[in-house]
This record gives sequence, C-alpha cells and structure tokens, in this order.
Amino acid sequence: MSDTPQLTLDATMGKNHQIPVAKHFDFNHLPIAVYTCDNLGYITSFNKAAEVLWGRKPEIGKDLWCGSWKIFHINGEPMDLDTCPMAITLREGRAVEGKEILIERPDHTRVKVRPYPVPVFDEDGLLTGAINTLVDITNLTEGEEKRAILAAIVDTSDDTIVSKTLQGIITSWNKAAEKMFGYTESEALGKHISLIIPHDRLDEEKHIISEISKGNIVDHFQTIRVAKDGRMIPISVSVSPIIDNHGNIIGASKIARDVSEQHLANEAARRYTERLEIINAITETISEELDLNKILQKVTDVTTRLTGAQFGAFFYNNVDANGESFMLYTLSGAPKEAFEKFDMPRNTEVFKTTFKGEGVVRVADITKDDRYGRSTPHHGMPYGHLPVVSYLAVPVASRSGSVIGGLFFGHPEPDKFTAEHEDIVVSIAGQAAIGIDNAILYEEVKTLNEKKDEFIGLASHELKTPLTSISGYLQIISRLNANDNTQKFVDKTIQQVKKLTALVSDLLDVSKIEAGKLQLDKEKFDIRAAVNNVIELIHFSNINYQISLDTDIESLIMNGDADRIEQVLINLLNNAIKYSPGSNKVELSLSSTDSEVKIGVKDYGIGIAHDKLTKIFTRFYRVEGTNHTISGLGIGLYLSDEIITRHHGKLWVESELGKGSTFWLTLPLFNDTLLPEIN
Repeated sequence: MSDTPQLTLDATMGKNHQIPVAKHFDFNHLPIAVYTCDNLGYITSFNKAAEVLWGRKPEIGKDLWCGSWKIFHINGEPMDLDTCPMAITLREGRAVEGKEILIERPDHTRVKVRPYPVPVFDEDGLLTGAINTLVDITNLTEGEEKRAILAAIVDTSDDTIVSKTLQGIITSWNKAAEKMFGYTESEALGKHISLIIPHDRLDEEKHIISEISKGNIVDHFQTIRVAKDGRMIPISVSVSPIIDNHGNIIGASKIARDVSEQHLANEAARRYTERLEIINAITETISEELDLNKILQKVTDVTTRLTGAQFGAFFYNNVDANGESFMLYTLSGAPKEAFEKFDMPRNTEVFKTTFKGEGVVRVADITKDDRYGRSTPHHGMPYGHLPVVSYLAVPVASRSGSVIGGLFFGHPEPDKFTAEHEDIVVSIAGQAAIGIDNAILYEEVKTLNEKKDEFIGLASHELKTPLTSISGYLQIISRLNANDNTQKFVDKTIQQVKKLTALVSDLLDVSKIEAGKLQLDKEKFDIRAAVNNVIELIHFSNINYQISLDTDIESLIMNGDADRIEQVLINLLNNAIKYSPGSNKVELSLSSTDSEVKIGVKDYGIGIAHDKLTKIFTRFYRVEGTNHTISGLGIGLYLSDEIITRHHGKLWVESELGKGSTFWLTLPLFNDTLLPEIN
C-alpha cells in the first residue's frame, strides 16, 4: 500500500453509533499528525506531520500500530507495542481518548502526545482498520507546568509580589503581600494600587506606569508604602512589564522588599558616625581649650544634643556653708532664668548619687523612682520647674577621683535615654574631666604667674629708688679726698651697683611687657653711629677684649627706638663676652639691602646645643649644662627678642657646641610703624 494518504470516509451506523467509512480524502497537508492501520495493525498510510513527529519514516505494511521508534508511558516506563492506544482500538473496535504517551525519536528526544485512534468499518460493519490523530502536547504541557510552578513560587515567595494592569488595578496578590501590607488577597484584588500608596507619593505611580508603558524596568526604587494599619513601610521595589503572546504590554509585576532593617542599620551607622565625629571634635576642643567656662558649655551643649534631652545642665560641685548646695555652671536647651527662682539642688536622695560619684543614674520616669519626692520643702519638682520625666545624671570626676560636678539631662516624656546615650555621656565626661583639670591648673598657674609678675614689677620699682640713691652717694664719695685703696673699693661698688641697676631695669622691662606697657619711642637715627656707641661702651669696660666691626657702611638712617636697639646690641655683646671665657675677641658685622639692615655678633665661646637654640629666647630660660658661676636670670635675650619683634624685625642664633655662637638680627630700614602695645 502506498504511503500517500488517500482515504475514503463515510458515515454508517454500526454498534449503535456512527462509524467513519472510507471515502477518497488527501490529508498529507494537514498540520497535525495522521496515520492509518489495517485491521491487523500494519501501518497503511501516514502524512508528513506524522513523519516529522516520529522523527523517522516507517515502512508501510511492516511497522505495527505506531510509527514511533520507541513509546513510553507518561511516567517514563516502556510501553509494550500491543498495548498502545492504536492496538487497543483495533483489538476492541472502539475509539480511545485521553490517554497520553511519550514518543522517543531516533535522536533520543522525546515528545508528549495525545493520540485519538478511531476504528474504521466497511458497509457491512466489519472492522477494516483505524485512523489515528496524534496531537503534540509537549509545549502545551510544559507551559502549564511552568505556569503552575511559577504560581507556586510566587505564592510561597518571601518577597512581596503584586501584579496590576496599566490602569493600576491589582490582578495578583501573594501571601507575602498579605503579610507586609495586612490586606488579604480578596481585599486587594480588583482594587487600585493606590490602596497602599501614601497620598503624598501618588505621583510615583504615574512615573512607574509611564516607564512600564515604554517597556522599561524600574529597578530597586526606594519608596514608602502604607499598610492597612497605617504603618509606613520603607520598601525597595522592582517593577517589570507584563507582555502577552502578541508582544503587547498589558500590565506590570512588582517585587517589593521591606528595607526597614536596612534603613535602621543605615540610620544607626549615620548616627554612630555623627556621634563619633562630635566626640572627636569635643575631645580636640577640650584638649586645646583652657577656658573652664567654654569647656563646660561645649560639653553641656554637645551631650544635650547627642542624648536628645530637652535640656541639659552642668552643676559644679561647689558646696555652701552647710555643705549641701551646688552651683549651676552651664545650661543648654533652656535659659538660666528657668533656674534662678529655684534653690540650687541640695544633697537629696536623687542628686547625692551623682555628686558623691557613686555612679550614673538613668531613669525612664523619675517621678516614679523611690528616691524622688523625699526632700522638703518641695517633695519633688517645685511649681514652674522645667518638666522632667526622663532623667539622666553622670558624675564628672577629676583624675584624682574627686567629683568636679555632674551632667544632668531631662525630658518631659518617659524612657527617652538609652544605654547608648549613657555610654556616650560617660565617655565625654571622662574627656571633660581631663580638660577641666587642665583648665583649673591653668587658672591656678596663671594666677600665680600674675602674682609673680606683680611682685617682680613692684619689687623692681621699689629697688630702683634705693639703688639710685646708693649710686648717687657712691659718686659723691668718689669725688671726696680718699686714698687709693678707698677709691678702688668705691669704683668696684659703683660697678656692681650699675650691674644691679641694669638687672632691675631688665626686670622692670619684663613686667612692662607682661602688662602690655613697654614703650618704644620711634625716631630717625644712624644705625652705624649706634653700633659705634655700643662698641665704645663695651670696650671701655672690657679692655682685654678685641671688638671688631666688619662693614662698608659709613652712615645709614632708619626709623626706630635707638635706645632700645642699643640695649639689644649691648646685651648681645655682653653675652658674647660672658660666654667666651677662653677667648678674647668678638666680631660684629653690619650690612644692608634696599629694605633691611642686618647685624651679626659672633663669639668664640662655649656655644649652644642645637636642641636649645629655640628656647634661649624664652623668659627666664638658661641653658642647662653651662657654668652656673656665670651670672644672669635669663631675661636679656627674652627682652631683646621682644624689642626686635616689635620693630618688625627678627632675632635668631647659629651655634655649635665648643665653637661659639653668632647672633643675627634684621631690622626694616623704612619702619614707619612699631607694633602696638601688648594688651
């Protein structure tokens, strides 16, 4: 029989139902697989679609019941050929419907088919064969399975998955969406998506739909949605377009995740960073600041802000005559007037823990604390007092352990202060204690220094008068007739009085500098003449020293205080001679440029160590390791540096131990102004 499918079909009555009877019909161009068998089961014809489905071309009159290479039950077990649907139809003379089988091709690929074998009878009702239609349901079944699997995944996903139309109507709502937003599936389906969108964010929906309509994906969009109970939920949402089989965008699918914990973590990290920066800043401020009031105010302001207190205060541990009162030192978040009409806190049950340094007190509601309300006359907060419910108090102790005072924080709402707040304040309080100790020590040193300067100035002034008198009397004695021995001692005494007078003058100058009253009288003078005067003066009293001057300047006029400049040069020359016990020469140099004059004083004495060079201009500083038999208080270079600086000049030294020193100074030639008095 030819494999060209030519059948004749007719309809007759047989076995109480219509039976198709063969007529001439060509089904080779049908898109569905069709083949026929005779009554013995041999294949008599098949169309092209059947050949493609089987993946092979069966032999007419030789292959039985089915043209497949192998057949299997739907569960994958091999199927005997004589039990296939076509064999059953030919054996029992009935159509078989709804039985699904697997066909394996020679290339080992499998397809799932649904066969529809129908028996064929002749005009006498005898079975002549059967025609079988094979429907490939592989893709259809896989699609159904995929949809079922996808539906199960969506329904059991931990992520909220919602779909909607382009008009915003909700079409799917999984269990995670129910859990997140509180609406059941039946409550959400058919409703507009604005059900979960806050009113002030409705424009976001327009933006999302606009992007979806263009085929774009909205990925990781951070926003806020509202639950059924009114909770605002921060979410990250990704929205993708839903496309039908024709490529049309028909809706949108949303996957949303609750990012509340992430937001909390980010906020905690932000707060931690901010607090760390503040703590570092306050630590730096405390370490640099020596003003006690500024330190305490800064600490109070910062800790009040970090704890979220409505107000904070630092009470200094100053007690009254009865040993009970404490002084308000700084206040933040409220005016000091709020406390002025009330007595300072006394050693009550609430406060004494802090002022005795027994530990931190943190209470969610101080009005319910056992220690509250025990002390007269108010038995609690007096009328008009700032409202305090949440209460935090941290003692501030010095390095010696004594309680300097306490930081106190209040808030009108309960449970505002946390363990984190407590740790922060304790940390800052520890830093504050160091700063306060330093500030107190600085104030004490400053007070002592002021008293010392006052004493130096007073003593120097008082010494000046008797020294002047002694010098006058000695000069009178020297003019009287006296023998040589007497004259020698008188001259020596006059010389010592001059030294003492010079020393007292230096001390007076120091006190004037400290008081900001050192006077400099500006005038025009010849710097060469001034240098010559100083050399002549020093040489007169030190005739064994050779003092040379290296200069090509004959005359040079400049502005300044000539007496003070000479005072500096005298001091430098005296030092050069004083600290050169093994030498007998000092060299001066004088040079100038268009803008300044430069003077050098070089000796060949003991020299100065490198690490001491910047310290020798400090008041009362004397280089350690030098011969202490050399007299001096260490104020000459301090005065010289001040005088040169106030002339807008510079004084410095170059030196090497054992090889001598050279002191250099520069002065501007055209100095119309001097530095103002130090106030």
